[in-house]
Amino acid sequence: MFAKLENLERRFEDLEQQLASSEVFNDQDRYRKLTKAHADLKEVVDVFRRYKELRQHLADNKELLGDADPEIRSMAHEEAKSLETAIPEIEQELQLLLLPKDPLDEKNTIVEIRAGTGGEEAALFAADLFRMYSRYAEIRGWKVEILSANESDTGGYKEIIALIVGDKVYSRLKFESGTHRVQRVPATESQGRIHTSAATVAILPEAEEVDVEIRPDDIRIDVFRASGAGGQHVNKTESAVRITHIPSGIVVSCQDEKSQHKNKAKAMKVLASRLLQAEQDRQHNEVAADRRSQVGSGDRSERIRTYNFPQGRVTDHRINLTLYSLDRVMEGEAQALFDALSTHAQTEALKAQADVQ
Repeated sequence: MFAKLENLERRFEDLEQQLASSEVFNDQDRYRKLTKAHADLKEVVDVFRRYKELRQHLADNKELLGDADPEIRSMAHEEAKSLETAIPEIEQELQLLLLPKDPLDEKNTIVEIRAGTGGEEAALFAADLFRMYSRYAEIRGWKVEILSANESDTGGYKEIIALIVGDKVYSRLKFESGTHRVQRVPATESQGRIHTSAATVAILPEAEEVDVEIRPDDIRIDVFRASGAGGQHVNKTESAVRITHIPSGIVVSCQDEKSQHKNKAKAMKVLASRLLQAEQDRQHNEVAADRRSQVGSGDRSERIRTYNFPQGRVTDHRINLTLYSLDRVMEGEAQALFDALSTHAQTEALKAQADVQ
């Protein structure tokens, strides 16, 4: 591990020298590539340098343990104890930083939420989940754009698809795919009985043109009139768009915009992201057919979490984590939950790496 870290530090120093050269500013494309490579290495190099400093401090303090002055020996002993505790923690941090990066982590994300079993209550829960992710995005300074929404009669969502744009969105939300279950007393329940409903969530990395090629011959585009909740027509022109990707059978519809052109653009964005996710799933299944290093499979049929309103708790079944702060989680204060999922994934990846070695 340390030989690799030394190589990374030398590479980092070389990049710094290149960026300091006046020649690089004349080639903006090269400058951008060097800047990104430099930024990618900075965190791990900074931690490695801090690690080396602590190792040197520890060696210095161990030398002082033989000093004639008892006060100096005592101070050196205390500092050495503190350093011996801190160094393994930084070693663990370095191991995590050296794990292979998910190339999709930096991407923006398309979130698809669909009401499952439970009728209108499921649609209301789907709306609650969308609000939770929207509030979380707001807290982190991300931007949310609704691409498509199919409202229910009571103000919930039968389906809602949104694009979330910001710093490393996919890395924070990628473990949210699956079935989310809610247990609560619906507003329409006069007997006070608890009902169980569900909604499914799909997290898709936003695809760029370089990620997915969609050939015009592979798609069929149909246009139709947009309709609102309950089926009433909301406009008289055929502005809604349905795109079918013939090879995969994936179908995407969009009717939120009054412009057919805008609906088509949004539908194509969702289609490209679904195709990218399908390819990632295929690759993941090939590589990890005999073991799962991720948090769950990401399959939308997999029940991943239960939101129990009467008890004020949220339980993630994949990592056996229960938090008694449901009200705050639903307001977007889900950092502890998402951190736990990320930490679990990193721990599993470290185990997998150790098995290989």
